[in-house]
Amino acid sequence: MASSWPNLQVLELFVAVVDEGSVASGARKLGMAQSNASRSIAELEAELKIALLERSPRGSVPTAMGRLLADSARELLDAARHFNDVMRSGRSGEAMELRVGASLTIADMLLPAWLAELRRRLPQARVDVRVENSAQVIEEVKQGTLQLGFVETPNLPVRLNALVVREDELVVVVSPTHEWADRTRISLQELAETPLVVREPGSGTREALQEVLAGYDVVEPAQVLNSNAAVRVAVAAGAGPAVLSELVVRDQLASGELLRVPFEGEGITRPLTAVWSGPRRLTGVAAELVAVAAGRA
Repeated sequence: MASSWPNLQVLELFVAVVDEGSVASGARKLGMAQSNASRSIAELEAELKIALLERSPRGSVPTAMGRLLADSARELLDAARHFNDVMRSGRSGEAMELRVGASLTIADMLLPAWLAELRRRLPQARVDVRVENSAQVIEEVKQGTLQLGFVETPNLPVRLNALVVREDELVVVVSPTHEWADRTRISLQELAETPLVVREPGSGTREALQEVLAGYDVVEPAQVLNSNAAVRVAVAAGAGPAVLSELVVRDQLASGELLRVPFEGEGITRPLTAVWSGPRRLTGVAAELVAVAAGRA
């Protein structure tokens, strides 16, 4: 059985050759003699009975089968590294650590349950959480301060890996004494023309609202506040309507402290997204936490 398993060292070499553009550069990246590298690649091609590289004086480029093999090898090597991480942490008795950032709605309403499930799955895991708005989380993920982030903004930089873990509904809320309290529908045009209580710039909630109202002439807000709780209090006190995640006003809607005014047409949703830099495939605690967030067993 063991003889049928692929040689991970040869696959690592092959991926290095594809990434670096030549056998010599791939061998140098791994600290291997070029002659040994050439022999290993030739043996791999002989075993598979297919050419994996097109060689020329300018270097080596993968064939169609070579590209397919390299992509599959990357996934296999990532899984092997994850396995080694788990084995190493088990031998050392050290907890697996993760630095994660979350924007406010996610941090308040979802992350505690995700972390509880993560603890059940990986008792050794230790997670350091930083709560900031979406723009700050994204910046710290880009800088490498955070290994993983969860954000609410639809505006994501192309340089980061991203995975939508769930959809979040945005709702218009007012106080019971507001003139919209008896309204059954509100248009985006009327919303744009009304001074709203909004979150601060950089907030995912604020950016999602701006995207919803793109193309409309939007008036200045009634208040700009730095937390969902502050926005809820201001709306309940009669400062004006707000557009917030349904998650953060669920209790206030149930108690009647706030009232929901439906949008005309279909409801409005936004993605809640995990973001990270580096390899596309997550491993270790980060991969497990994203799986929990996405509701995967």
